[in-house]
Amino acid sequence: MKISQAFKFEAAHRLPSVPQTHRCHRMHGHSYRIEVVLDGPVDPHTGFVVDFFDMEAAFGPLLKALDHHCLNDVPGLENPTAENIAIWIWDRIKPQLAQLFSVRVYETTDCWAEYDGPRR
Repeated sequence: MKISQAFKFEAAHRLPSVPQTHRCHRMHGHSYRIEVVLDGPVDPHTGFVVDFFDMEAAFGPLLKALDHHCLNDVPGLENPTAENIAIWIWDRIKPQLAQLFSVRVYETTDCWAEYDGPRR
C-alpha cells in the first residue's frame, strides 16, 4: 500500500552552477509542493501504513527550515535544484520514516523531480 502526504512552502533560491546568462542564476522564488510517499503493509490493528500525523511530525522541522527562507543559505542546499532538494529531504526524513518510498519536489505545477533513494 502506498500513502502520500503533500506539504507546501514558499522559498527563494538561485542556481549558482548554471551560466550567468541562465535566468535561474538570478535570485527568484517558487511556491514549492513536496509529496512524501510511503510504501508498506497496512497494520491490521491501526488500519494505517503510518499515521498521517506522524508523517507531518517528521516533516515539520524540515518545513520550518525551508519555508520563507533563501534555500542557498540552508546547510546542504548551497545548489538548491529540485533534484538536490529531494535528496536533502530524503536524507533527513528517512531515519524517521522507514517506509519512505519517494520524495517528489514540484517547483511549479508542471516541473518536478522525484527521488526514491540511493541506487544499490
